[in-house]
Formats: sequence, C-alpha cells, structure tokens
Amino acid sequence: MIIFIVLGENMQITGVVKNLYNNTRQRVLNAVPNKDINSKKVINFIKKTGENISSAEQRLILGATALISQPIIDGYNKNVDEKTRKVSVARTIAKIIAGTSTGFIIRKGCIKGIELMSSAPNLNGKLSLKSIFSPLGIKNISTDSFMQYRNAIGTIVALVVMLFTNFAIDAPLTKLLTNLLIKKQEDKNVQTK
Repeated sequence: MIIFIVLGENMQITGVVKNLYNNTRQRVLNAVPNKDINSKKVINFIKKTGENISSAEQRLILGATALISQPIIDGYNKNVDEKTRKVSVARTIAKIIAGTSTGFIIRKGCIKGIELMSSAPNLNGKLSLKSIFSPLGIKNISTDSFMQYRNAIGTIVALVVMLFTNFAIDAPLTKLLTNLLIKKQEDKNVQTK
C-alpha cells in the first residue's frame, strides 16, 4: 500500500514537471512571431537558391560557418589550461578543414560522376555508360526534377564513399593538419619570447 502511494506521488510529480515543460515550450513557440513572405524577390531568391545549391555547396557553407564559430568557442573555454585550449583550437580547425575539403570534393565528384552516367535518356531499357543512372522511360533529362534526382543520387553515392574516406583520408589529414598547426603555434610562441 505504501509503495502505491509513493509511486502515485512520483507519477504526479512527473506529470507536473512534464506539463510545466510542455507549457514553457509552447510559450516560447508562441513568442516567436509568424511571418508570411509575400515579396516575389525573396520567394524567387529562396527558390533559385534551393535549385542551384547542391549538397557539396551546402557542405562548404557549413564548413565556413564552423570555421568562424567553433575555434572561438574552444579558444575561450576557461575550464581547461592554456596548452589544452591551443591544442583544442588547432584540432578543431584541422577537423573542419579536412572534413569540409574532403566532403566537398567527394560530394562534387560523385554528383559530376552521376551526371556523366545519366546524360542520355534510357528509353529502350538497354544500359549504356551514359544512361546507367537514368530512370527507365525518361525522355527529358533537362527538367529541374531530373537535375534534383541527379544531385540526390550523387549525394547518396557520396555518403557511401565517405564511410570509407572518413578513415582513409579525413583522420590522417586531420592529424597532419593538427600537428602542423600546433608546431606553427609553438614556433610563434618561441619567437615572441
């Protein structure tokens, strides 16, 4: 009997906490203003951007954003000593450069490869090198939906390739760049003393 009373009280407390969390979350969402975009220029810009930026360019944008923000965060971490901070910044910069460059190159290469292997329509069901990734029966390969299909297939192939290149290229390149950045920082410290 006592066990059920304790469980009941705990369940009520859990329910109160859950309701408080949900109410707080809803208040935050309600505080964000809703905005309808009616400007033709803004709508066209968003549409063109979505049509023309593939996953390779998105990777560059993410890498540039990370390169601007993450080293600063690591550099101002007061919970670790100065040497650890410098090594952390160097490693973060190296990881971003290695990951962004290999990610961009592999994605762009796979998308270009898929473009080459889907550059002819596959009307009769016979596979050729130029139509191996063209869907059967497609007549027009210049539509926007077909271009987006190519980008999507290229990105999927790139993700499979990157399962291996993360270990074969990214990790050794990150280690090399980290060591170079740490050595450069040490040389700079020796010169200033």
